[in-house]
Amino acid sequence: MRTLLITGPGGSGRTTVAAATALAAARAGGRVLLLGTDRTDTLGAVLGTPVGTAPGEVAEGLTARRVDAGEDFRADLAALQDRAASALDLLGASRLDPEGFGPLPGAEELSVLRALRDAALSPAYDLLVVDLPPAERALALFTLPEDLRRALRGLLPPERQAARALRPVLGRLAGVPMPAEWLYGTAARWDTELAAVEAVLADRHTAVRLVAEPGPAGAAAVRTAGLGLALRGLRTDVLVAGRVLPESVEDSWLAGPVAQQRKTLDEWRQTYDVRPVAHLGRDPRGPDDLTALAVPGVPAAPDASASAASAASGGRAGPAPAEWPVTDRLADDGVLVWHIPLPGARREELDLIRHGDEIAVTAGPFRRTVPLPSALRRCTVDGAALREDELRIRFRPDPRLWPRTP
Repeated sequence: MRTLLITGPGGSGRTTVAAATALAAARAGGRVLLLGTDRTDTLGAVLGTPVGTAPGEVAEGLTARRVDAGEDFRADLAALQDRAASALDLLGASRLDPEGFGPLPGAEELSVLRALRDAALSPAYDLLVVDLPPAERALALFTLPEDLRRALRGLLPPERQAARALRPVLGRLAGVPMPAEWLYGTAARWDTELAAVEAVLADRHTAVRLVAEPGPAGAAAVRTAGLGLALRGLRTDVLVAGRVLPESVEDSWLAGPVAQQRKTLDEWRQTYDVRPVAHLGRDPRGPDDLTALAVPGVPAAPDASASAASAASGGRAGPAPAEWPVTDRLADDGVLVWHIPLPGARREELDLIRHGDEIAVTAGPFRRTVPLPSALRRCTVDGAALREDELRIRFRPDPRLWPRTP
């Protein structure tokens, strides 16, 4: 199944584009699920029919639903108390009534990730279209699975779990209670769930579609969003330029905004596959307006035979995932070069810190810590440079770790 994640600056029309994209795919014969993440029913306002928290058909072939963070949080709280029942009884703690609580900070993001995972793994649909929060929040959402998994591994390393059988003995010897079994079980379950979300985001049939209105504010927002997506290794399929004014208004007072839009569109085309969507002269409402927008379609996911044929012919089946390749320049310069695509990055906004077998890359307001490829773990960092929207980090083999050539 294809997964299309749609986001953009606040007020860019991302919800409208998400609804129009899903509707067009359904009318083309696909089985489409449209997932909304806003707290209010913004999708329903655009579609012209209410969208609830339970899946419901809003058009032929199109099912829509909204994420309910409150309901998910209450279910999680009840399940957590059930699993920790023995520990709570030992401490004499009373159970909390889930109905008396609203979602805590972070619960909404986890609900969105869970809904994304479950929907992407459902065999009932051909395409999942997700109306994500504005770009700044969406990028923070993308970082959550990887960062939480790193935190879990740091707090409860897997090697400690191998000593489960010794914990009762160690507890008696030390005279203090050891971590309970449910704690490790919960951590393992969370790690599995977060890994599943990461797999959905990294899948070659998952793409991010940016939506922005061409102009100075939109250009700045797209540069920042594109940089954050690249650092996460996420691929952008197209950039939808919304509310594009017709060129025929050049002689009116709109000549300035038209020229401004034209300039931004030309700049975007140097980096993105830009698809302009015309301004309707009104806020789109209902299926007819959404159809009139003529948003770009979503290519169908290739089947196994098509994938094999494409691979055999040297082509690539479906969209290629973002890659950070390592090139071997040992013979020429004595270094290996790690290439990290960072379109829109600025030299003064970049920073690198190595921590053992990991490296932390900072680009603008974004930071990501990633494990080094195996060959680079036996090297020392020899420098870095930003060239052609690409961060190139040089690594020189460490003589103490690198095999000697006879």
